[in-house]
Amino acid sequence: MPSTSPTLTAERILEATEEVLRRHGPAKATVVDVARALGVSHGSVYRHFRTKAALREAVTKRWLDRTTGLLAEIAGASGRDAETRLREWLAALFAAKRRKAFDDPELFATYSVLTTETAETVVSEHIADLTGQLTAIVRDGVESGVFTAADPAVAAVAVFRATDRFHDPHYAREWERPGVQDDFDALVDLLLRGLRTR
Repeated sequence: MPSTSPTLTAERILEATEEVLRRHGPAKATVVDVARALGVSHGSVYRHFRTKAALREAVTKRWLDRTTGLLAEIAGASGRDAETRLREWLAALFAAKRRKAFDDPELFATYSVLTTETAETVVSEHIADLTGQLTAIVRDGVESGVFTAADPAVAAVAVFRATDRFHDPHYAREWERPGVQDDFDALVDLLLRGLRTR
């Protein structure tokens, strides 16, 4: 009788890995746990991901890419004015990070550990993607005469770094503090005033 279990794909493995990480945390989660959750041998998992580190890197990238994809839609809406897009992009980034931190705190804590482990690769690529999106918005603003920036890429990195407190996981405890939304809005207003053509 043929097997009725679904085909083992990288995506299924990543979904199971996320569940295992949520349950056990990064220190105790193993490839064997992931294989057990899928009902396969750990060798089957290794056929898709050569090492435990590769699996952790892939699941971290998947988690970070959820935010990148959402923000890409805002950045890519070139028919809308750059100032509105920049404000919406920064607000969406802050909201996405807050959701991750507060809707699933166990998984957020797990990913905070994993992003530290993969900082040189996955996190650097994530930051490059985000600053690339910001660069596109700033460049559109310069080209339409709304913003002034000698180098849109440099300005985008400056905006990203200036708003670290509202998206860097190290500041997550502050995101529930009363008044944090007002602080965010005030900073975005200040940044936009600095970018506007005088």
